[in-house]
Amino acid sequence: MQNQILSMSNTIEKEERKSGKALYNYQKGAIDKIFKSFENAPEDYHLLYQLPTGGGKTVIFSEIVRQYLKHHKKRVLVMTHRIELSKQTSTMLTEFNVVNKVIDSKADLSDQHEYSCFVAMVETLNNRLNDNKLDISDIGLVIIDEAHNNSFTKLFKFFEKSFILGVTATPLSSNIDMPMTQNYDELIVGETINSLIENNFLAKAETYSYNVGLTSLVVGTNGDYTVKSSEDLYTNEHMLGKLMQSYEERSKNKKTLIFNNGINTSLYVYDVFKAAGYPIAHLDNTHSKKERAEILEWFRKTPGAILTSVSILTTGFDEPSIESIILNRATKSLTLYYQMIGRGSRVYKDKKTFTVIDLGNNFYRFGPWGDDLDWQKIFRSPQYYLDNLLNDDELESNLSYQMPHETLAKFKNSKQIDFSVKASYKNALKQGLSTKIVLEEAREHHAKICIENSEDVYDALTLAGELNGAIDFCINAYSKCICKNTNNFVLWLQEDYKKKLRTYIRSNFDELFFKIHGREPEN
Repeated sequence: MQNQILSMSNTIEKEERKSGKALYNYQKGAIDKIFKSFENAPEDYHLLYQLPTGGGKTVIFSEIVRQYLKHHKKRVLVMTHRIELSKQTSTMLTEFNVVNKVIDSKADLSDQHEYSCFVAMVETLNNRLNDNKLDISDIGLVIIDEAHNNSFTKLFKFFEKSFILGVTATPLSSNIDMPMTQNYDELIVGETINSLIENNFLAKAETYSYNVGLTSLVVGTNGDYTVKSSEDLYTNEHMLGKLMQSYEERSKNKKTLIFNNGINTSLYVYDVFKAAGYPIAHLDNTHSKKERAEILEWFRKTPGAILTSVSILTTGFDEPSIESIILNRATKSLTLYYQMIGRGSRVYKDKKTFTVIDLGNNFYRFGPWGDDLDWQKIFRSPQYYLDNLLNDDELESNLSYQMPHETLAKFKNSKQIDFSVKASYKNALKQGLSTKIVLEEAREHHAKICIENSEDVYDALTLAGELNGAIDFCINAYSKCICKNTNNFVLWLQEDYKKKLRTYIRSNFDELFFKIHGREPEN
C-alpha cells in the first residue's frame, strides 16, 4: 500500500461515525499496526494477524476493507472456508457500508464488474478461478478468515501481485507439514485473552478437568484422534456415566454446548440425557439448513438447553447465552481446543464467567484456555511447540484422581483416600511378587475406606458404588503398568474389580468393622 495509508488510521474515528459501527481502542490499534506493516512492503506481502475468538476479527478486517477501498482503485476479496462464514462476513461488511457480492455455487457473475468487494468460500472460488469465471486482475487486497486452515494455500498462486492478510485466533497450521511461515512473512499478535477478560470483552473460563484414560485412542493421518477410536471410548457406559456425572456436578440447568468426535457419540449423548429428562437436541452436518436453523433457534430460546454436536459449531457460531462448554472428546489440535472453548466466551448480560468441563485431558495437554502463549514462537517454530507437548502416556502418568467434592464428603472419616497403583506395582516387582497383588491391595484399601464411613454392610456397599471413578482410574494405571491396556481388557478388569470389591466387603465386613471401629456393627 502507498504512503496514502499513513493518514488512514487518523481518519478511522471520523469514518466509523459515518458507518455507524464503533471500534474499540484495541481494534483501532490493530488496524493501525496492520496498515503500517503494509506501508513499505512489496505488493505481494503476506501478513498474518492473530486475535482470540470473540475479539472481533471480522470487525477489524471489515474496517480495513472500507478504508482500503476509499483510498485505492483496486478491489478486495475476502475468503472463508465455510458458506456460513461467507454470509456472516458479507453481513458485517454491509454494516460497514461496503457493498459486496457473495460468490457461492449459484452466484451469477455477469455483474461482477459492478462490485469492488467479493466474499467467497475457498472451494467455490477455486472452481471459478480454474474455469476463468472471475476476473481478479485488479484485486489488490486478499483477506483470509481462519487462515490456519490450509485449504486456502492452493489459491495463493492466483494472487501473486496482491497483498494477503490472514486472520486467525491460533497461528498454528492445520497441517504440520505446511507451517504458516511458508505462506506468511510476518505475524502481528493482538490482544491476549486475559486482557480481553480483564476489560470485560470476554467471559472467564472456569475449567474442571476429569481425568480420562486415552491410551486406547488412535492417531490418524491428520495428526488427531480418529473418529472410530474416539467413538469406541466415548460411547461406552463408563464414559457416558462420567459425562452425566460431570454435567450434574458442574453444569446442571446451564445452557450447555457439548462437543463430540463422531456422530454416533453425539447420538448416544442425546439418548442418555433425553432419558434422564433433560432438554437436549443433537446437531451434525447431515441436518438440512432448515433443521439446523430450527435447532439453533430452540437452543437460543430455551433456558438450560443442551446441544450435543459434532464439529459443525466450532467456527461461525455465536450464541452469547451459552453458560457451559463440555469437551466430550480429546484432541491434539491446539486450534480446535481454543475454538471449542471460545464458543462460550462471549459476554452476555451479567455473564462474567462460563463453565468448561474437560473430558479429554485437553487442559493438561495444552494448559488453561487464555494462558499467555508465545504465539510468535509457535508461528516461527511450530514443530518445536508440538514436540514438547506431553504424549498420552506421559500425561496420564502424571495425573492423580480427582474425587468430586460431593463424593469426597461421604468419606470424611478416612485420612487417606487415594491409592497409589504405581507405588504398589514397584513394591511388588521389588519383592518378586505377582503383580496381581496390586489389585488385591487396592481392593483392601477401597473396602477399608467404605467401612470407615459406614454403620452397616449396606452403607458400605452403597459407598463402594461411589468409588467407580477412583476404581476406573486405578485400573487404567494398573493396565499401563503391565502394558496391557486394550479397551476391552480395561473395561473387563474394571467390572471384575467392582464385583470382587462388593464380594470382599460382604465377606469381611464384620471383621473389618470391628478392627476399624473397635466395636461390633449395628444390626
